[in-house]
Amino acid sequence: MSLSRRTLLAASLAALPALATQARAQAEGQWRAVTGDNGQPIPNTRLPGELASEIGRLRGVTWLGPREASVTLYEFFDYNCPWCRAAARDLDALVKANPDLRIGLVNNPILSVQSAQAAKVAMAVQRAGGSAATAKLYAALLGPGTSGRIDGPRALEAAAALGHDRAGIEQAADSDEVREALKQQMRLAANLGLHATPSYVVGTSALLGYPGPKSLARVLSNVAECDEIACAS
Repeated sequence: MSLSRRTLLAASLAALPALATQARAQAEGQWRAVTGDNGQPIPNTRLPGELASEIGRLRGVTWLGPREASVTLYEFFDYNCPWCRAAARDLDALVKANPDLRIGLVNNPILSVQSAQAAKVAMAVQRAGGSAATAKLYAALLGPGTSGRIDGPRALEAAAALGHDRAGIEQAADSDEVREALKQQMRLAANLGLHATPSYVVGTSALLGYPGPKSLARVLSNVAECDEIACAS
């Protein structure tokens, strides 16, 4: 529903509660009223459709779930973001609970040089083994039981432990192709205004920050129901 149509509906008494909720959400830096598992508002925004559509065409995205899923969720993450680690630990449950969901993991290493090093190693692993291989590396670095700073050497060690040729992965990670692909991912994240990690994009809506597993599941349910991250009550 467009904003102009919402304006026309403002004269209806039935629409007043929904409009009041939307006004409060916008005052809190929200396009829609979304709260996290802790009850706090989650900043969110509407994205330009032409920019949002570029995400799926990026090189180096790690894909989870069926190609023909009804809902696609993108997570922009940094390997040294503590909330990204929390999100990674909830990922298996999210995938199992939503068999018709496709997830695209997009690198956005904005926190440190070490994060960028790890991202390049991951993208080199993807070149060698595809998304399935990168998903295993992602789990090895951020999954349950993991902790500590992640940099290039640690990512290389994890890749080698998964059976990849360390020297070959290191060489690929330093290639112009991987460097340019990572720059494209980060540039698009910046153009979309995704200054927090993790950030999520579904359709043309973005959530800035991890809302928690229950809230994220609710957002996905809303998208499936009404094509919005929060349905009108």
